Amino acid sequence: MNKPNSAALFGFFVALIVAICGVPLLKGGFYMNLYEGDTYHLMQIVIRMADGQWPHLDFMTPIGALAFAPIALFVKTGFGIGTSFFLAQALVATVFLPAVWWAAKTRLVGVLPYLFGLVVFVMIGALIHGSASQGISVSMHYNRWAWAVAFLAILMVFLPNSDRESPLIEGVIIGLCLAMLALIKVTYFVAFAPVVVLGLALHRAIRTLGVAIIVGLLVAVLVTMFAGTQFWWAYFRDVVGVAISDIRPKPGADMAAVLGGPKFLGATIALLFGIIFLRQSGKQIPGLLLLLLAPGFVFVTYQNFGNDPQWLLLLGVLLLATLPENDLRNGFGWDLRTALRMTAIAAMAFAAPSFFNLAFSPFRHAGSDEEKYTAMLPGSGVHEDLKTWTVRATRVDASIALDGPEYGLASYQEAADRGEPTEFMNETLPRCEVDIGIPAWLATISNDLEEAGFAEGRRIFAADVLSSHWLFGSFEPLENGAPWYYSGLPGFDSADYLLVPLCPLLSKARHTVIEAVKEREIALTEIRRTPL
Repeated sequence: MNKPNSAALFGFFVALIVAICGVPLLKGGFYMNLYEGDTYHLMQIVIRMADGQWPHLDFMTPIGALAFAPIALFVKTGFGIGTSFFLAQALVATVFLPAVWWAAKTRLVGVLPYLFGLVVFVMIGALIHGSASQGISVSMHYNRWAWAVAFLAILMVFLPNSDRESPLIEGVIIGLCLAMLALIKVTYFVAFAPVVVLGLALHRAIRTLGVAIIVGLLVAVLVTMFAGTQFWWAYFRDVVGVAISDIRPKPGADMAAVLGGPKFLGATIALLFGIIFLRQSGKQIPGLLLLLLAPGFVFVTYQNFGNDPQWLLLLGVLLLATLPENDLRNGFGWDLRTALRMTAIAAMAFAAPSFFNLAFSPFRHAGSDEEKYTAMLPGSGVHEDLKTWTVRATRVDASIALDGPEYGLASYQEAADRGEPTEFMNETLPRCEVDIGIPAWLATISNDLEEAGFAEGRRIFAADVLSSHWLFGSFEPLENGAPWYYSGLPGFDSADYLLVPLCPLLSKARHTVIEAVKEREIALTEIRRTPL
């Protein structure tokens, strides 16, 4: 196959970015309809960062600073959070453009460089985390960005440069990719950085490896200059704290299901066949690298909510880029070129539902009916450009346990195995969780406290997964608090009040907070009670 025309490839990538990242801006706001809780989590972090605070140092989160910094940058310059999200995705895609173009044109031929760029820029500019369920959300954008970064780094070490050795350019790109993985979501760095380093060593690209290490260290020095040496320890502490937390030990299916469950078995088989066929084809280094990448692919998929095996897209590109010559057969007499091509097609077929959902999401957003949406933060001025479906904002539904004596089902309570009941101040709290209507629920609680005189300059620690009430009124955010609760009592010492929802977003979080308060033997006095 022929190498791509450099100018045509660059132009194609520019057109992709304009389409994927530019179309959403035409709506004049972000119209989402999924995961409002995650959205308030993002809002808290972005607003705090725009005010000059640092993740890990000023608040607890396992997600890296670079995951939110581009959005905070535009918020700081005066844009609303919805518009800032679109601009941040466009900025990330633009920054990636030269590197993706370089990697694609120096390693891929035929249609593959165009396909690789399509995959990367869709990952960056999509408006849904993945899956096959149609929707629009800001949730877990950092997972998409991290996949895009990982795809670029992996391609560059999986396939050698076909033009000429360029250790400076390649080292800078790979070094920045690894630094970005560490500063977006460290699990991606842990999963893929060792294989990237080994890949460079196996290809004897020692000068490239040296440049990559120097660039990575320079990024670390730069971050330390602005955030201080304590930033790295605080980041490590947050990540470990979440890893050992029992609030959310895994965000989806367990490891056995990710490897061999009905949803994932085809992907696992495609990966294994890809490794085997590469080795049988005499592609020893690619085969070994794919074997070493496999645990990282599975681990990141297991660790991410939704358990989307996004690596299948990259697998298809890598296998098609390493097809052997014709008439090369294995011990079963199979033509290995055909076998690898079929494996690649299977991998892409398994990835198709999620990928097309990602790819169509910006254009699906363009068709949103503005009349059916309401602001996530009513009265916030510029930030009213982030909206959710009115029904999801105002219709408050909850899941309530009925296996109790008040419903005549007491005989089933023990067998229901719901865990230890939550006892607080000599009362047993209801077994209940809010499902939708989070904006109305948070706003009602916050407005009630505001009207009762408990808000001005005060801080609230909620016995729940979110302490987002400060977004709605004249409260202050917790010092060293957690925008998303995982464990312990982060920020509790700065709080004026403990708020205990009778029906929380996550009952396990409420139980964990209350037990932690009991352990510290903190004296509490009830000062206000409402139906919520």
